[in-house]
Amino acid sequence: MFEKYFPDETVTSTYDIDYEKLYDEGYRGLLFDIDNTLVKHGEMADERAKELFLRLRRIGFECCLISNNKKRRVNMFNEDIGVHSIFNAHKPAAKGYYYAMELMNTNLNNTVFIGDQLFTDIFGAKRIGMKNYLVSPINKREEIQIVIKRKLENVVLSEYRAKRKAKKQQREIQREARQQEKQEIREWKKKRYHRLRRQW
Repeated sequence: MFEKYFPDETVTSTYDIDYEKLYDEGYRGLLFDIDNTLVKHGEMADERAKELFLRLRRIGFECCLISNNKKRRVNMFNEDIGVHSIFNAHKPAAKGYYYAMELMNTNLNNTVFIGDQLFTDIFGAKRIGMKNYLVSPINKREEIQIVIKRKLENVVLSEYRAKRKAKKQQREIQREARQQEKQEIREWKKKRYHRLRRQW
């Protein structure tokens, strides 16, 4: 029912993602939401954010900020970051994501989106087939309209976690079954070997 909103990956923080691994896997473009993904709502880029984008440049990534916020807010944050940016993106509309890829000269196969909201950030990325990470919001105190959306998000995430748990359990059952099968084959080969030795 809610699969179209399920994130590809979930992490506690934008700053916990293994970007070096993503680059090794062939990804070259990163799209970031700003508020509550990189900093608290309305804040300037802090040292942690500045260091992250310096690190991403060194790795070799092209980066783009994609926000539903106004030009002034996006430019204020980007002043000390200096990456591509899109304001008034109207996420989850697809056009902002495609425009970001044009700016970075990347494509759906090598671009990743990172954001904190399911119904805008993640849904927008998923609807066009872009790999995505849902991060926990930096600040739990948010505007009332976002608080209401968070309650709906929690319903979706509960089903997401339940299905992930079920899949994990299923994989474990399959793994144990394969191990049991291998053990039975080893035992059969061992018994067959001893029977043949007795016949010799």
